[in-house]
Amino acid sequence: MALKAGRAAEAPPFLVMDVIAAAARREAALRPGEAGVLHMEVGQPGTGAPKGAAAAAIAALQGGATLGYTEAFGRRPLRERLARHYQEWYGLAVSPERIAVTTGASGAFPLVFLAAFDPGDRVAMATPFYPPYVNILTALGMHPVLLETGPQNGFQPTIAALEALPEPPDGLIVASPSNPAGTMLAPEELAAIARWCDAHGVRLISDEIYHGLHYGKEIATAAAFSDSAVVVNSFSKYFSMTGWRVGWVVLPEELRRPVECLAQNMFICAPAISQVAAEAALDCHEELRANVARYRRSRARLLAGLPAAGFDRISPPEGAFYVYADISGRSNDSVGFSSRMLAEAKVAAAPGVDFDRRRGHLFLRFSYCGTEESVAEALERLAAWR
Repeated sequence: MALKAGRAAEAPPFLVMDVIAAAARREAALRPGEAGVLHMEVGQPGTGAPKGAAAAAIAALQGGATLGYTEAFGRRPLRERLARHYQEWYGLAVSPERIAVTTGASGAFPLVFLAAFDPGDRVAMATPFYPPYVNILTALGMHPVLLETGPQNGFQPTIAALEALPEPPDGLIVASPSNPAGTMLAPEELAAIARWCDAHGVRLISDEIYHGLHYGKEIATAAAFSDSAVVVNSFSKYFSMTGWRVGWVVLPEELRRPVECLAQNMFICAPAISQVAAEAALDCHEELRANVARYRRSRARLLAGLPAAGFDRISPPEGAFYVYADISGRSNDSVGFSSRMLAEAKVAAAPGVDFDRRRGHLFLRFSYCGTEESVAEALERLAAWR
């Protein structure tokens, strides 16, 4: 007799990971001398960790550092440096006691959701959305509430959409810059949403993982507008340290101890060597700004070249490193379309159904965080494939 699987085992896949696997199979089937797959499916910076971060990790290893468990909230020097980061970037005083270092932003979300919500609670977010928001909430017995958005409101939540709900949700997730659309809330818009959440007893969770990757529009942290907001960030994107698996959370005082207890039991701590490297990365801005300049050039090239390749319905991204393209003029099946594009043009992109289960079959997400050369070649292939 087969034993049962838990309800959480029914969580849907994160489809971009399936695309990565399909791209790997396509590469394995290449004939000798055949051009390889161009990867625009995943938000994986092609730059690697800053040199100062790698040097700090090497020095720690060669110096005989023990690199054992740290406090559940992370090494004190890293937390103090992160507190200074908020002063430097936002002019905001944040106590190191409120900062929790986590196993990437991915490790932060279950801690925050478990500390802030109960099974059955309703947590709102705009569509399109980062898929693990919904998948983690659902696995934990919470209910995602999806707010329909579009290019007219920058694929971002609005107070009007929140007030149109039958009752206020228990929580709201915002992401600015967002994944997959790369759009942003202006500081005054984020401040207004934070005030609305405070007035209606809604826990605001602000995903700020793409801060630093913005192209003209001003960034703001929700921590500046609400003492009850939770801010999630990571070293994966601007700091280019995806595989190091280190992120952080700025917590309101009432969630500090609950998150700490959960972290102690679920993760113990983020990798010690990654924490050493992350602290050094916070002082590597010259190199990191050069990465952003590269993304800016690739963004401009895509916005100019995609329409010529048949992708002419685009909301220009204001941040992150994605273009969310409406393909409804060419297909109503983004999964099938992306599969054909991979097989025939050898360009991998993420189907929109990962980010919007109702309308995502009409969209593709292109990532431009690889090399400038790969972006240029992808445009040539897509123009020829058209």
